[in-house]
Amino acid sequence: MPNILTNLVAKNAERYGARAAFSCQYPGSDEWVATSWSELQTSSEAAACALETLGIEPQDMIAILAHNCPETLITDFGAYANRAVPVSLYATSSPEQVRFILRDSAARIAFVGEQHHYDAVRSIAAECPALERIVCFDPAVRFDESDTTSMRWADFIGLGTAASAMCRAAVEERRAAASPDDIFTLIYTSGTTGEPKGAILPHSCMNAAVRIHHERLTMLSDADTSLCFLPLSHIFEKAWTYFCLESGIQVYVNRDPREVQRSLRQVKPTCMCSVPRFWEKVYTGVQEKLGEMKGVKRMLVDRALRVGRRRNLDYVRKGLRAPALLEMQYRFFDRKVFAPMRRVIGIDGGNIFPTAGAPLSDNIVEFMHCCGINIVIGYGLSETTATVSCYPLQGWEIGSVGTAMPDVQVRIGENDEILVKGPTVMRGYYNRPDESAAAFTADGWFRTGDAGRLDASGAIVLTERIKDLFKTSNGKYIAPQAIESRLGEDRYIEQVAVIGDRRKYVSAIIVPAFEAIKEYARTHKIKFRSIDELVQNHEIRSLIAERIERLQKGLAGFEKIKKFTLLDHEFTIEKGELTNTLKLRRAIINAIYADQIEAMYAV
Repeated sequence: MPNILTNLVAKNAERYGARAAFSCQYPGSDEWVATSWSELQTSSEAAACALETLGIEPQDMIAILAHNCPETLITDFGAYANRAVPVSLYATSSPEQVRFILRDSAARIAFVGEQHHYDAVRSIAAECPALERIVCFDPAVRFDESDTTSMRWADFIGLGTAASAMCRAAVEERRAAASPDDIFTLIYTSGTTGEPKGAILPHSCMNAAVRIHHERLTMLSDADTSLCFLPLSHIFEKAWTYFCLESGIQVYVNRDPREVQRSLRQVKPTCMCSVPRFWEKVYTGVQEKLGEMKGVKRMLVDRALRVGRRRNLDYVRKGLRAPALLEMQYRFFDRKVFAPMRRVIGIDGGNIFPTAGAPLSDNIVEFMHCCGINIVIGYGLSETTATVSCYPLQGWEIGSVGTAMPDVQVRIGENDEILVKGPTVMRGYYNRPDESAAAFTADGWFRTGDAGRLDASGAIVLTERIKDLFKTSNGKYIAPQAIESRLGEDRYIEQVAVIGDRRKYVSAIIVPAFEAIKEYARTHKIKFRSIDELVQNHEIRSLIAERIERLQKGLAGFEKIKKFTLLDHEFTIEKGELTNTLKLRRAIINAIYADQIEAMYAV
């Protein structure tokens, strides 16, 4: 079977020609500029020839350190034509992380986005013996005076455009020789503990991933559009964007993660992959608006939600036709209540919205489906080319992460660990034979490190990341992510780290939603001169305590947060408290806030 990524651009250029492959806004402009399939073919072939001219050989590694941009995609497809291996780094990576990945992968060329990315690579280039040059996407990047090897993107593409017939023939020869066993990328894990590991994903993994997504996601077509806003260094966005491009779905590339809401309202995508935090913020924003409604308007919304729940969850979810009267009521409320709400978010023409990466509260999932927002919950890892499971078209269960994808097998092992086998599972970890061996059972099943179970329908129900589970001094096991996802629903709570390993009760370090608590303070005439003063205010603490108590309803007594500390700043990647995928680094949080934690357990 030919590699999908090797031939994707040429195949779709022939099929779609002048039709847009993707669009992007460039700095200083609100206009979305389209790149056609024909243009993408021309530029990616130029990139392929430039890489060959610069001496890149089959299965050589190149690195990409940049925010999402068209140049990243062009570089990727140029690399695939050469059988080279693009390795994407998070744009938020520290120089130490960049050094580790460049050295571990032995990348020969580093493609960088902005000035600070160039500076980061230049600062450690001497410690990366395989690195030969840097190519800069941003024309405004200032090179060091002593830098004689770096080049600008325009010059790189120009080098490929001017390539000889011999060079072009060499690229075609490589393209024809491409094998499913070739590595298509290394995905470096976030490294919540220890150094990141590079999951080896061959082209066979991506070939299978595209095929099984076509089998599962039958509601999508080339009439859909997608907004790419998660980092393309994240396997979820990378695999999703490739799937969209292969399907002829036009992709809108969001360059600035801070502009997602604006981009949504401008392009109105019909599908988009995202992480739960995005929907938590949408939910809290909608709940805030609902809280301001009074009288008849609020009664109308409450009635709409009841109708939406009955129609979408009791009938549509199960593949049943709703009764005629219920359907008529839903269409009325959809026009009057739900469609305007979706329009404000920017998803009024929404089809499906795959969501994975962390737990999302059942309340939020139910609410979104009541409103006609088709969130498709899924589960996957870097090591499994993203999706292991997701909601099927019908019969999905709230509280689960859906059923296993076609050809992907799941079983439950010791300590309730989810084990996976299938054509999308990685080959192993790059340069880590011991770690690779430990990642698989004796009979070849990949150990996910996640605990869970299979329900009666065959859907996977996650319980916790095994290494995150902790036991109180009373011997009770606590799953912190489950508690944290509940608190994430609240408009006054931005981030939560649940504490309690070998402690007598559960506590939490909480980052409030600062703008929300400032607005609450102004409304309730609470005077404050700083955020620090505000988070120490007893009325604000009482507010958060009340919200926590309400959100913990239904938890066992030993699971409930007994004490909490409010911070006057957010957890950040820069301080090491979060991974590049925004997961908590619990050990580092425990170390940084050791004094505050001890104070919560002082007698």
